[in-house]
Amino acid sequence: MAKRGEKVTVIGSGIIGKAWASLFLRGGYSVVLYDIVFTDTSLSQKAVEAVCSKIHVMNAEGLLNGLNVDDCMSRLSTAAELSEALQDAIYVQECVPENVELKIKVFKELDKFASDDMILASSTSCIVPSKFVSDLCHKDQCIVAHPLNPPQYVPVVEILPSPYTRQSIVDSAVAIMKRLGQSPIIVKKETNGFIINRLQYALIMESWRLVEDGIASPEDIDTALTDGLGLRYSVLGPFEVMHLNANGVKQYCDLYGRNIEEVCETQNVRSLSGETLDSIQTAMESKIPLDKLDERRKSRDEKLAVLAQQKKRIN
Repeated sequence: MAKRGEKVTVIGSGIIGKAWASLFLRGGYSVVLYDIVFTDTSLSQKAVEAVCSKIHVMNAEGLLNGLNVDDCMSRLSTAAELSEALQDAIYVQECVPENVELKIKVFKELDKFASDDMILASSTSCIVPSKFVSDLCHKDQCIVAHPLNPPQYVPVVEILPSPYTRQSIVDSAVAIMKRLGQSPIIVKKETNGFIINRLQYALIMESWRLVEDGIASPEDIDTALTDGLGLRYSVLGPFEVMHLNANGVKQYCDLYGRNIEEVCETQNVRSLSGETLDSIQTAMESKIPLDKLDERRKSRDEKLAVLAQQKKRIN
């Protein structure tokens, strides 16, 4: 839990910004939500109401860590001026759209008002920090802190320093994420896709190949994950799976390593387009029509909430 009065600033009031605000409130921080549109007070009020709604849902799901809604909301405010939003903040979470030129512009503004120990974090899922912090005075205080959506149910956060970042900043960011109830993982050096997307893209590409080569249907690929590997990987990572499925990782590699290598040698890159794209789109629209996507997203979040509660219990 945060020390009383510690202030965090969230830049941007979109889906990710409101989610971060909710998490920091749950962690006991005072939160200022800033957005350039807040010169219109009706928009700032709508943002507060949306965060309040999230806090109510998290409370109903038992995910407020013993806090109550009124206490959380008493620590939320908004600001229409960046200088006001950043004053006395120990941590800033930027949540603007995925555009490198916009990130450069925003971080240059943050740089003007940052103190010498303020953590400046970006929520970007794909832009390495050196692309938007290299010209800053406070570049050694900048990191990426990339959440998975929805972060109140999927707690992992990728922490990626730039080549300029001080180790103390990384250590402090990790500690803050743990106070929020998140699970920080460190990306040790800049790489396209970080960790999560590199793993996700490998799975997407192999799924694509299996469909394109006529080995499996899109529906059965999804079932292989939801009723198979997904269940296993929700409690064990791939290296622990190897460790448990033999007498340690070394024996697993002795038993299965060559076959793994042979399979992987066939895994060439495919174009995510053409007839395969059409067949997968058709299969997905048959299961979930486009006008039902919001309904399905709501169902996804409800299921993830139950899973988060169960993981909290069994862990």
